[in-house]
Amino acid sequence: MLALVAGQGALPVAVASAQSKQPLICALAGHVPDGLHVDIAFRIEHLGTFIITLKNKGVTEVCLCGAIVRPQIDPSQIDAATLPLVPIMARSIAGGEDSALRAVIGIFEQAEFAVRAAHELAPDLIPPQGMLSKVMLPDDAHTDVAAALRVSVSQGAADLGQACIIRGGAVLAREDSRGTDAMLRGLTKGAPPFMGDADPVSDIMDMAGDLLGGVADWLTGDTTQPSTRAGLLYKGPKPGQDTRVDLPTIGPRTVELTAAAGLAGLVIASGGVIVLDRPRVIEAVNAAGLFLWVR
Repeated sequence: MLALVAGQGALPVAVASAQSKQPLICALAGHVPDGLHVDIAFRIEHLGTFIITLKNKGVTEVCLCGAIVRPQIDPSQIDAATLPLVPIMARSIAGGEDSALRAVIGIFEQAEFAVRAAHELAPDLIPPQGMLSKVMLPDDAHTDVAAALRVSVSQGAADLGQACIIRGGAVLAREDSRGTDAMLRGLTKGAPPFMGDADPVSDIMDMAGDLLGGVADWLTGDTTQPSTRAGLLYKGPKPGQDTRVDLPTIGPRTVELTAAAGLAGLVIASGGVIVLDRPRVIEAVNAAGLFLWVR
C-alpha cells in the first residue's frame, strides 16, 4: 500500500489521481492538503507513532510531496516512540533544507519503507525535452542560460534555492526559502534585485558583480512592457539533490508571474522539474508570447 504524505499545493492531488488504487492520505498537522481527504493527520513530535501506524495499516511505500513549512518541535510533546528519532530530527533541523530532506528519507527507509518520488508515481508530470512553446529560444538567451547554470551550481553548494532570474548575463534574483513565486513577485513590484538567503561568504565577488549588473538593468529597463521583455527564469534541482523529495515544480501561476515580471521566458532542467497542468502551462506561455525550453 502507498501512503502519500501530502503538503499543500496542486502536486499531491496530481500524484493521488494518477494512482490506480487510492493511496492513504497523510498530512502533517497544520498542513491540510488542497483537494484531498486526510486519512491520518500527525504531529512531528509523534513521528515514531505515525510510522508504527503506517506499518499496522500495511503500508510499504511512502511518497512525500507538496509544500510544507518546517515545523517547530515542542519537546514536551515528543512521545515514547519518537524519542529514538530525536537526534536525527535535531541534526536535520540544524542543517539546511537538503540535509533535512535527506534525514526524513533516512527515517522512513530505516523503518523499511520504500520512498517513492512523485514523478516516479506520476511520470506525465515530467515534460519531454525540447521547446514546449511556439516562441523559440532567442539567440541572446544562451548567455543567460549559461549564467543560470553557474548560479545553480553555487546555490546547490550552499544548499539554497532551486531557481534564479538572469538578464543580460547578470543575476536579478536568487530563490530563497520563500520560493519562486515570492522571487518573481519581488521583480513585479519593481523591487531591487531579490538576492534571497545567499551565503555572504560564498561567491561574494561573483554576487557583487551580479548585483551591480542587475541594478543597472533594473534602472534602465522597463520590465513591465512586452516589447522590452528580456531575461529568463531558470529552475532545476540542486546538483546532487535526492530527487525523490522536493523536485522543483512550475505551473500556470509560475508562467503568469514570469510574464508579469517582464521576462522573456522560462528554462527548466530536463528530467528535473515537474510541470503541473502542462496543457494550461503551454497555453499560458503561448498566450503571453514567452518561450519555455526543457533543456
